[in-house]
This record gives sequence, C-alpha cells and structure tokens, in this order.
Amino acid sequence: MDKISLTAKSRTVVGRKVKKLRIQGLLPGNIYGKKVKSQAVSVDEKVFRGVFATAGETGLVDLMLEGKKLPVLIHNVSYHPITNQIIHADFYQVDLKEKVTANVPLAVTGEAPAVKDKTGVLLTNLDELQVEALPQDLPDRIEVDISGLVKIDDAVKVTDLKVSDKIKILTDTELEVVKIGPLTVKEKIEEPPVVIPAEGEAAEAQVEGVAAEGKTAEDQGQPAPQEKKEKQG
Repeated sequence: MDKISLTAKSRTVVGRKVKKLRIQGLLPGNIYGKKVKSQAVSVDEKVFRGVFATAGETGLVDLMLEGKKLPVLIHNVSYHPITNQIIHADFYQVDLKEKVTANVPLAVTGEAPAVKDKTGVLLTNLDELQVEALPQDLPDRIEVDISGLVKIDDAVKVTDLKVSDKIKILTDTELEVVKIGPLTVKEKIEEPPVVIPAEGEAAEAQVEGVAAEGKTAEDQGQPAPQEKKEKQG
C-alpha cells in the first residue's frame, strides 16, 4: 500500500463544544499510544473519509501535525446513530520497530462449485482475523479462496489461509472461516381437506335443520306457556 498522509491540527475545543467543529467540516480526534501523551486534534472530515476508505484500520497513515510526521493507525471511528456521519476518530501512534495487534478484514475470492451447482450455500463464520505484525507489514485484507469447496461440509479454516511469514495470526487456527451448508427447503404446510357431503347427506342434514327450527318449546324440553282462560259471563 502506498504512503497515505493526513493533516491534523491541535484543538482546544473539547466536550459538547466540538459540535461547532463538526459544523465547520472538522472531525475531532485524539492521538494516543504507548509512551505517548494523549493529544486532542481535528482533521478535515471529507479528507478523513477518503483516507479511512483507503487505509481502514490496518493501513499505516502519516499524520502531519505541526511539522511532525507521526505514523498512526486509525482506531475507534464513531458514527452518529441517525445520520451515520463520522463524529470522532482516534489515531494510534505506533513505533515502526514494535509489533502491534490489529484486526484484519477477510475478503472472499473465487467461486465455490457447491454454490454454483446449487448443492449447498456458503456460510460465513468469520469476517476478520486478529494478527500481530510490525505496523508497515499489516495487510489491508486477507483473502479467502473458496474455489475448492465442492460439497456440503467442505470448509476453509484459518490454518488454510495464506499470509506473509511476517504476520502472526492470533485467532484460533482451527476455526472455520467459511463452510458449505445444506440448502434449506421450506416445507409446504398442508391445509386440512374440506369434506363436501354427498347430495343425499346434504339434503338429510338440511331437513334435520329445518325440523330442529320447527320444534316447539315442549319438544325441546321446555314447559309450554299456559293459555289464558276466557272470562265467562
């Protein structure tokens, strides 16, 4: 990866007042690191977006601050929960002669025959690995070749990945990165059949219904109303 530079300025505005900086298109941040005194800075938000898109969290960035060039890694990028605007970022100042720990994203390459032939589906279990290396040796990504996955349960483990001998993988090497799983078939829910009675049965049921409606109260077990006696003259 080519050298990436970003210009920063010291800032004295802190707390809730940093909102004014964001209105001006500036992104608040902090420089920190081992044996490094934390320092509040600000960078151009649009320029930072481009740098972060290229470097990610593993690409080495030359942070230019007051005439000094500081090798840093971008860490802890915070976003606004509604607008998704970047609202803060940290810059971890590194020692180029000292190894650092970082999470490197994984990138799937190739095409799995099992997926192409619709034998199974690709299941992703890991999307990044934790590694240790010198800052300048950190890769921007680690490729995962899936062209050898031809049947269900075929998998690519961490130990199968090809990385530089300058990089030490800290993630459990026996973990599966991707795997071919079986296709899921949705079971059709069968509705209970509708029973249509024969013509004779339907007619008989209809007659019984009419007869039931025509029953007197006495037939249904209820006392019949007493008739009023006419007065005799």
